[in-house]
Amino acid sequence: MPISLARHRFSKVRGPGASNSLITTKLMMWRIAKHSDDQDISKMCLALYAEDPSPMAVSAQNIRDTLSILRAEPVRGRAVVLDVSEAISGYAILISLWSNELGGEVIVIDELYVRPNYRKQGHARELLESLARNNRLWPGRGVALDLEVTPQNERAAAFYLRVGFTATKNARMRLMVQRRP
Repeated sequence: MPISLARHRFSKVRGPGASNSLITTKLMMWRIAKHSDDQDISKMCLALYAEDPSPMAVSAQNIRDTLSILRAEPVRGRAVVLDVSEAISGYAILISLWSNELGGEVIVIDELYVRPNYRKQGHARELLESLARNNRLWPGRGVALDLEVTPQNERAAAFYLRVGFTATKNARMRLMVQRRP
């Protein structure tokens, strides 16, 4: 049985070529990713980096390694997918970080992507709201959600501000100590 949100969301949508009287119901939920979801996650991850490029190239092997590590060592985090009527329509990579300053576990949203045809339907908002509550996607309750957004991705930044994220005082810095092969 897949672990999913405590509440499932249903939406009524008109099927292709349907008359006004024909309405189908779609089940939508965020759930923990399974190994069988890896190919969909990889495709969406590559699409994310095509839309919003990273300074470093992200390979399909890197994505497979990340998913493998998260499954082998779930204390590090997990991958979750947006399942809309059994179609994988989005994913997020969630990473655990303990913060002394905040006094608890921070859920770092390393990546969040929803396929273009499923955007602006409340899916990302639902994930963020569920992570802010005690839910079955994350063990325990975090003290904060954390993410980063590139300055060029104004649409995403505006969305995160609307749902309550704020800029932090401290600048993020990085020193690469090992190159990926």
